[in-house]
Amino acid sequence: MIAQRFTIDSFGISDPGKVRDLNEDRFIARPDMGLWAVADGMGGHDAGEIASRIITDEVASIGISSSGPDLEERFVDRITRANQEIRAMGTARGSTMGATLAALLVFEDQFVAIWSGDSRIYRLTPRGLVQVTRDHTEVQDLLDKGVITEEQAATWPRKNVITRAIGVYDMPRLDRHYGRIAAGEMFLMCSDGLTAHVTDPEIGAALRRGSSETICQGLLATTLDRGASDNVTILAIGFDRPGGAG
Repeated sequence: MIAQRFTIDSFGISDPGKVRDLNEDRFIARPDMGLWAVADGMGGHDAGEIASRIITDEVASIGISSSGPDLEERFVDRITRANQEIRAMGTARGSTMGATLAALLVFEDQFVAIWSGDSRIYRLTPRGLVQVTRDHTEVQDLLDKGVITEEQAATWPRKNVITRAIGVYDMPRLDRHYGRIAAGEMFLMCSDGLTAHVTDPEIGAALRRGSSETICQGLLATTLDRGASDNVTILAIGFDRPGGAG
């Protein structure tokens, strides 16, 4: 289990920001289960806060897994259930409901990142900061095809239009990234309310300072200082050898 490989410093925080009255973000942080996830209700759609809550409520029922594949299988099963429930509720309401998802699953020293939408997972290693996820957005598709430049993407009028979310399709469309964790590494997970105001270099610098709580509180304060135009959710997870030997 995780406790045999690492001590874990984990903290999460969520805030409605300075523009929106309702916080449609939800998160779950369960080091005992090797599970962290962020769900961001789709802005401009009905009941995004319900969609994100359905996701986190479902994955909270995973329990303790016997292996990495077992953990992943349980997680995907719960996301499939959430997808069905969100779609059924949207149909009953006559509207589209959905939420983005970014999840980190850890068993011993193995991890899998699973995502749908533009909530992100970053990883800080001795080589620097890496964005583990790749946004499912129209603007990212255009960047990948070479149609626009990074400079154009920054001000693209449809830069926030997502191409995937849980609850939108008959079955959840998930991407995955697998890896192995080394002691001393940190992960940061967030909704796009953070990355709208804080750059990747600033995230990397924050992850080098203090505890996971200090990191999250500091990044939230920066986001609020810069206007916090959307809900913002931040999770930081640090892995160390038992006893904190590094």
